[in-house]
Amino acid sequence: MKILANDGISKAGQEALEAKGFEVITTHVAQEQLANYINEKGVEVLLVRSATKVRQDLIDATHLKMIGRGGVGMDNIDVTYAREKGIQVINTPASSSQSVAEFVYAHIFSIVRNLHNSNRNMPLEGDTNFNGLKKAYAKAYELRGKTMGVVGFGRIGVEVIKIAIGLGMNVIVYDKFPATREIELDFFDGQKLTFTVVSTDFEEVITKADFITLHVPAQDGYIIGEKELAKMKDGVVIVNTARGGVIDEKALADAIETGKVLGAGLDVFEKEPQPEMGLLMNESLSLSPHIAGSTEEAQSRIGTELAAQIADFYGV
Repeated sequence: MKILANDGISKAGQEALEAKGFEVITTHVAQEQLANYINEKGVEVLLVRSATKVRQDLIDATHLKMIGRGGVGMDNIDVTYAREKGIQVINTPASSSQSVAEFVYAHIFSIVRNLHNSNRNMPLEGDTNFNGLKKAYAKAYELRGKTMGVVGFGRIGVEVIKIAIGLGMNVIVYDKFPATREIELDFFDGQKLTFTVVSTDFEEVITKADFITLHVPAQDGYIIGEKELAKMKDGVVIVNTARGGVIDEKALADAIETGKVLGAGLDVFEKEPQPEMGLLMNESLSLSPHIAGSTEEAQSRIGTELAAQIADFYGV
């Protein structure tokens, strides 16, 4: 039984599959060559991340038995169509939650302490304009006592809230499906503390939060556009590690220009993998190339979780 991990798989996941008798192919095959490769090699299971697209044409051109997505969202897979064809579709929604949550704060700290710009300019001017840079980047902000607004009360949203609580922040959260959750914090010495968090309405989050982070699936339209930005507090910081297209990037750039938005952390983009050059050059943005869930720990969990689901499907 052959598995093609077209966007890669962790060593732990590959070893777990091979121990069960599967042949794991880790060659990356270009999208336009994928159907032929799958058929020629007799691949039954296709594993992808966000790069490879599994659309109706690929499904119709092959005889896959299972499609696996390493990560949360499956918008790069025609899930309903695949299942109608009798193909098992799986993902690993919990594996990268901690990694994404920590990455949200990497962007936030970068913005509020000006690291995104000082890291750009210290190599260029650090030896000739040290005091000038020191003065330019001295205006900074703490997180303690500020309000974190979380849009999306799923696994990642919960992990973001845990970190916010640990930092001494206030938390308000919105979800399409209102919920009350008991959030437990585990500490290094075995102590545990439980906090009750009740979701509120979207309007409260966008009007009261100092920081807003998005953790939602792909949408038909913008969650945050010109209207929503206008309602936010002056100097708000926004982070998007969810999906490109949930924020109106032009409206965001305009709001930064007027000073309404202090800065934003973007890991995903409307025109990914070719973001707008205006965004890439904007000094108020902390930018990364869709890597929020890409830690060694997350990749290991993703690989072993996929391996377990595949083994269970095949009964081995």
